[in-house]
Amino acid sequence: MLKTRWLILTVLIAGSVSAGALSNRAPSQTTPPARNVILFLADAGGLPTLNAASIHGHGAPRKLFLNTMPHIALADTSSASQWVTDSAAGMTAIVTGHKTHNGVIAQSDSAVHGKKDGEALKTILEYAEERGLSTGVVSNSSVLSATPAACYAHVNDRANNPDIFQQLITPRFGDGVDVVIGNGLRNVDTAARAKGLVARDALGAAGLPLFDSFDVIPANAKRAVVLFDGAFDLDAATQRAIEVLSRNPRGYFLMVESDTHTETVLRGLNNALQIDQAIRHAAGRTKDDTLILFTADHSYDFRVRGGRKDSPLLPGTTPADFGKDQESITLPNIRREDGHTGEEVLVAAQGPGAERVRGFLTNTDLFHIMMAGFGWN
Repeated sequence: MLKTRWLILTVLIAGSVSAGALSNRAPSQTTPPARNVILFLADAGGLPTLNAASIHGHGAPRKLFLNTMPHIALADTSSASQWVTDSAAGMTAIVTGHKTHNGVIAQSDSAVHGKKDGEALKTILEYAEERGLSTGVVSNSSVLSATPAACYAHVNDRANNPDIFQQLITPRFGDGVDVVIGNGLRNVDTAARAKGLVARDALGAAGLPLFDSFDVIPANAKRAVVLFDGAFDLDAATQRAIEVLSRNPRGYFLMVESDTHTETVLRGLNNALQIDQAIRHAAGRTKDDTLILFTADHSYDFRVRGGRKDSPLLPGTTPADFGKDQESITLPNIRREDGHTGEEVLVAAQGPGAERVRGFLTNTDLFHIMMAGFGWN
């Protein structure tokens, strides 16, 4: 009798564990699917950077809006062949559901970086375009850099800006990205010239009018490009993108990136605070039909290693460009080595489908979470 009871208990526990493991990927759908999905990506925004940003900006840990989001998980960030990913392979995994090699953008792992193309991997943005949704990318890095480019381009070398620009204006699905706001004006001009094009004319011919500021985008616009070469308000740009994309009754997909590399310490921490503010305001203005998902493509070798709770994390005399071109930094309260790291990163979510964010995931799971959030197989 005792053996029978132990057998029943063992079976029940095993069943519970199996169900829990499966629930990360395929819980029952208890709410209507999302009309919109906003993916916020902190480039190099690992947990140590987020913790430091909260202390730096708010004087205490756990003060970011991210810390209030109801569904969280940790995600592996490895690439197809290396434990430590770069942004190209990291973002490819997130937006396509497939791991690839470092340096490769939205192509399969049969690609050889800089030498051979792999199969083009369909991205969440392309699925949205195929279904008639509006799409957008916002980034305080170049709009041709690895993270935004992985949403709309397919190349075996992340440095191939001319081909990335060409694919921006000649999309494979729908009419391509509808809203592009970010840095890289000179990069775009140079990439267009390499193809024998004038950037403004080529964008206009593709139905993407180029504006000098997101403040001057017409009130009824449904498509727009705004390019900078320098700092701009990521939060305001995100809210403007949401306004434009929301004019499509079918919904939208939006990716917002902030470069939180702490190579330049203050810029990285302040950029982490900027994207947190953008998430806070996006969550406040969107309805319960929007899945908001935050993660990082990889972590970074940055640590808080000391300090008093009644004192600033960084000395008040810290220059704005402190850390630039320095391999290693040690201050009384922080340590930084200039390189990516391979530990798991935070995933935080709210809205329809957010309940799938739980436990330990891998970066490719995030694609499936977004697809399921939209109600798509």
